[in-house]
Amino acid sequence: MTFAGALGYGKELLRQAGVPDYGLDAWYLMEYACKMEKSDYYLHSFEEMDNEKFQEYRFLLKKRGERVPLQYITGMQEFMGLKFKVNSHVLIPRQDTEALVEGVLKVLEPGMEVLDLCTGSGCVIISLMKCSGKKVRAVASDISKQALLVAKENARNHGVEVEWVRSDLFQNITGTFDLIVSNPPYIPTETISSLMPEVRDFEPFEALDGSEDGLLFYREIVQKGKKFLKSNGYLYFEIGHDQGKVIAFLMEGHGFRNVKVIKDLAGNDRVVCGNLPAVK
Repeated sequence: MTFAGALGYGKELLRQAGVPDYGLDAWYLMEYACKMEKSDYYLHSFEEMDNEKFQEYRFLLKKRGERVPLQYITGMQEFMGLKFKVNSHVLIPRQDTEALVEGVLKVLEPGMEVLDLCTGSGCVIISLMKCSGKKVRAVASDISKQALLVAKENARNHGVEVEWVRSDLFQNITGTFDLIVSNPPYIPTETISSLMPEVRDFEPFEALDGSEDGLLFYREIVQKGKKFLKSNGYLYFEIGHDQGKVIAFLMEGHGFRNVKVIKDLAGNDRVVCGNLPAVK
């Protein structure tokens, strides 16, 4: 079979399996299986594909047809222009979360001490350090030992130093910080069953489940986080698209000032942030 024929086969197989963006995914899996770029494909599209490569491609297509996320198959996802290792122990970094990083970058200053709660793959704290180029003390935590192993590898790959702590929110955190950033689980429990199978069946449940109303972790972090923030310290959250008003109200009720809701590129509420009053 030629490369062009194999790509057509892949597109049709994924289309029949109901895979969103089946054409793109068929190409990405060919690129991964054959270690080829599009320029190579256009030059050799009507040449015969090596049978070993075709069998590898078929195997990858089968997994994707079973709705295994593309990123878990290739083991990689791009975020903020950087490549991050991912596996089934961490959420796949999404473009929506870039709004969180971009918001924090506006207030990040050299010498700050920054805590990333629920770090997952480490994409937020690592991107903050790489994209800002500013020297900060970075601490990141997660309850999952497996997630921290992924995050540590990503930090090594990007050449940044982070202090990693296995912790259930603030349980094992010490000291105070100029800024706390978090993308916590925020999907209401009963909503998870209605999500796309790629998310519902393969991404870690504990990283999705925000309890009955999706707000459990926000309440915990807002209430307990104040004693871990320095005077005038910032708190930045990623939120669900319909959670902006209630989380802003929650933060204001616990004494945070300058609370604002930031939209993502799609125009949805995506970030809530505020800071504690400065001690005079």
